[in-house]
Amino acid sequence: MLETIKELCAISGISGRENSVRDYIIKKIEGYAEYSIDPLGNLIVFKKGKNPAKNKVMLDAHMDEVGMIITAITSDGFLRFAKVGGIDSRVMLGRTVKVGEKGVSGVIGIKPVHLVEKGQEADIPKPDELYIDIGAKSKEEAAEYVRLGDAAWFDSDFVEFGDGFIKAKALDDRAGCAILIELIRSELEYDTWFSFSVQEEIGTRGAMASAFTIAPDYAIVVETTTAADISGVKDEKRVCICGDGGAVSFMDRSTIYNRELFDKAFEVAKEQDILCQPKTLVAGGNDAGAIHKSRGGVKTLTVSVPCRYLHSPGCVIKYSDAAQSLKLIGAMAEEFAKW
Repeated sequence: MLETIKELCAISGISGRENSVRDYIIKKIEGYAEYSIDPLGNLIVFKKGKNPAKNKVMLDAHMDEVGMIITAITSDGFLRFAKVGGIDSRVMLGRTVKVGEKGVSGVIGIKPVHLVEKGQEADIPKPDELYIDIGAKSKEEAAEYVRLGDAAWFDSDFVEFGDGFIKAKALDDRAGCAILIELIRSELEYDTWFSFSVQEEIGTRGAMASAFTIAPDYAIVVETTTAADISGVKDEKRVCICGDGGAVSFMDRSTIYNRELFDKAFEVAKEQDILCQPKTLVAGGNDAGAIHKSRGGVKTLTVSVPCRYLHSPGCVIKYSDAAQSLKLIGAMAEEFAKW
């Protein structure tokens, strides 16, 4: 699974531009399951198990990553852009990016510090003050390589470091996609549905459609979530901790999770000696927000891989957490299928 995560993170796929990610996933699951692509671009997969399921279970991970979309080219060849998804401007400054179908290299630039007015040195730049420099000398030259509406994404290498840690862009939620691929390629006890959803980062739009199509009784959202186990952050504000297994949510800003499912996850984890932990802060949101309200309602659980520096070029996870999450998600899918 580690190699799959590495390959997935190397692919570009901001919200609404997930085609390349979807193509990769199809190659990985071809021959293991049936699949279709809906009008929004969601990849919907049915995996035949050894037994029919009493309840229809859906596992979801989103394919898209945060990024940028080009909105203008200045007369001197710089690119103006809008953010796609929630990106803190502070993590963008001076970062290298790739732009457009040709993958043109660029750097996100701002006004030099020695030209900033006194007293404004510590101010966070506004999005409209940022630009991408691709080395063009004019609007005409830049337009040879980039068109308005082109995607831009962080250019960040995959690095293994420390005690089993991984650094890459787009671990949110390519780690989740890798977990689903692993399950599809394995032998499952029960028939299971999967959704590789689009446009999560801009409002959980894809999952809304795929949940309506699949019409599950139970759903498990496979995500990453903020791990604030870093210097200067104490106790419950850490949200979850890298190395302590998958984080199970009891509430976020889009979902109050079914308590019976939450408790069952920890019961199963204890029985099967799987590491997991509660997500201790009510923050963020994910595809569960759309899925649990679909049709007549869906009982939904979210299991997330703890991730430091979320929505940045340098997301960090511990691989063991992805492996433990895989075990828990597989076990919970079996439980829900036979309840």
